[in-house]
Amino acid sequence: MGASVELIDGSERPMDFPVLFVKTVLLRPYVFVFLAVFLFASIQTMGRTRTLVFWFGTWITAFLSEFSSTRNGFPYGWYHYTESTRGQELFISNVPFMDSLSYSFLLYAAYSLALFTVCPLRRKGWDFQIVDDFRIRSGWRVLLLTTLYMTMIDVIIDPVALQGERWFLGKIYFYDYRGHYFGVPLSNALGWGVTGFAATLLYQTIERRWLGPLFNDRGIRVFGLRGYLGIGLYFGVLLFNLCVTAWIQEWGLLIAGCFIFLMPTVLFILRFADPRIQATEDEWQRHLREFRVQP
Repeated sequence: MGASVELIDGSERPMDFPVLFVKTVLLRPYVFVFLAVFLFASIQTMGRTRTLVFWFGTWITAFLSEFSSTRNGFPYGWYHYTESTRGQELFISNVPFMDSLSYSFLLYAAYSLALFTVCPLRRKGWDFQIVDDFRIRSGWRVLLLTTLYMTMIDVIIDPVALQGERWFLGKIYFYDYRGHYFGVPLSNALGWGVTGFAATLLYQTIERRWLGPLFNDRGIRVFGLRGYLGIGLYFGVLLFNLCVTAWIQEWGLLIAGCFIFLMPTVLFILRFADPRIQATEDEWQRHLREFRVQP
């Protein structure tokens, strides 16, 4: 059971999935740490069913985007997975399972920062709650900001991942040509924007039609510091990649990453300190009613 058995299209047989999944977790533990944080944070703020819909919808959108781009160059440009770790981790066709899976927690982190940007906050000292409602969540501002923040994550992640042979990721993919941004083509950032836009729009559409205020989801709780969960995930991913960048001594990329990292940091400080965005009691009560959660 150590080596996978490939089907005609390159996928592993179903009997190999459990073994390869375990191997994937052992090979990429940091991915599953971020995934666990996402699941915990999302259930507390969105509910179990919405979390599953967000997770699966984002994963399938990401997988289709990667499956497409490795065959016709859309939306990221032409690139290829080396498949050097086949048998050590789970692949779906030619795409590593962990790669498309990562989009779920990255998009949730970007989505959380978008909500933080446009929603009123309920602040008490250093604690705060994001007082969102379904009208705001389904709006175009959240859609566009999530797309922007998702693209910003990629601008830091992808140049580091491209040099995976210099750290514990390994050389897992390559582009047909060297791009202008630390080896990454600009089409890659555009592809992340397209994928983030599509996945967010998909979730907004499903939530608006079937998972809105009348849907009684489970798992949502209000507790101290809950507002930091999704935003903390966003900053955690950025810090992880900046640390790897420093480790491989890519100083130019580190400077560029810190500059990009500066934007959400300043945004967080300004939003947190602005007294004009304090939520009213009516806004807070509407939030509790719509999500059917007890304060």
